[in-house]
Amino acid sequence: MKLKPVVVVLGLAISAMASAQESNFTLTGFGTAAMTRTNTSDAEFARQAQLNGARDSFNTGVDSNLGLQVSYKANDWLSFTGQGLVSKHITDEFGAELTWAFAKMKASDNLSVRVGRMGIPVYMISDYQNVGYSNTFIRPPVEMYSQVPLTYVEGADAIYQMDMGDGSLSAQFAYGRTETKGAGNAYTAKFKDLMGLNLVYDNGPFTVRFGHIRTKFSVDDSASLNAVVGGLTKFGFTDAANALTIKDTKASFTSLGLGVNWKGWTGQAEYGVRRSDARSLPDTTSWYTLVGYKWGNFTPYYLHSDIKQDSGRTMAGLPTTGPLAALVAGANAYASNAPVQSSNSVGLRWDFHKAAALKVQYDRISPKDGAGTFVNPKPGFAGPVNVLAVGIDFVF
Repeated sequence: MKLKPVVVVLGLAISAMASAQESNFTLTGFGTAAMTRTNTSDAEFARQAQLNGARDSFNTGVDSNLGLQVSYKANDWLSFTGQGLVSKHITDEFGAELTWAFAKMKASDNLSVRVGRMGIPVYMISDYQNVGYSNTFIRPPVEMYSQVPLTYVEGADAIYQMDMGDGSLSAQFAYGRTETKGAGNAYTAKFKDLMGLNLVYDNGPFTVRFGHIRTKFSVDDSASLNAVVGGLTKFGFTDAANALTIKDTKASFTSLGLGVNWKGWTGQAEYGVRRSDARSLPDTTSWYTLVGYKWGNFTPYYLHSDIKQDSGRTMAGLPTTGPLAALVAGANAYASNAPVQSSNSVGLRWDFHKAAALKVQYDRISPKDGAGTFVNPKPGFAGPVNVLAVGIDFVF
């Protein structure tokens, strides 16, 4: 474990607890202690940007995390919030990241403005996707939540809330920039002119959401992508090289969501479409549906999720045999690097404590035309794969 970032987060917590005697300070936290395993040693099940994952023995790094959040209310219109998250991300070691650090200004009863580092409104549960206790499932569906590997934006946003009919409408607009690294620090993707719109309508047991983000992004330091692009350029395939290049490339993600909590029944669904001007970030469509029923402290549930690639998975006009076969294979690997798979999951949530829940989830994941979201596949790997996870989510 990398101690330095973890110590920073723990230091933040200790400092906040020392100051919590003052009513203006609040400290909250959340976490998941989980074990995950599969029924194969031919590939590893992992979340977005995890270097390694779970195989046919239990792994504690895939679904476990710890988050701490401290807030300070300066006065009736100004407050400050910071949040740190410890998880396995990018490397195969637990490390800490400052996910939120913003000032919030309340302009009126309906309008607030935030400046700093904030969660980016990509998905229906973007603000709490790492808070397992707030969700029915043990993890957000990887088919949907691997499409945009961004967790925060550095900039500003405005949130306006108003009554509408029998319900309420919240409108959020965000603008800024951010960056993210690939698994194993293989590359850095830099995003600029990032704009996000998030509309949420709540009416009793129903929640409807629309979201859209767009940006320009660049990847300059990927050794493998640069080698493919350079080779294509050298041998005169400039159109293919330009199509794979990521330099101020336009990309967008549009999603719809629905949530239901009615007479014990719980439901949640999202549908998302990713579009990109670079063939090395393929166009995709993803969706999931969850249905569950709360029976006392127990909530059994079923989840289905799916992702497909909409753009072509090969680069047209390139030779597939001869001395350039390896180069073309590399180009096609980038053109087809979106996961294609579906999964069916059943699970049980047991709220055994007012601030903790035990979850058991079984997934049957079927990758198609490749390894899907699995990492480190061996030659010949094919699904379906069974994944079992057992964990305790808690808040404090």
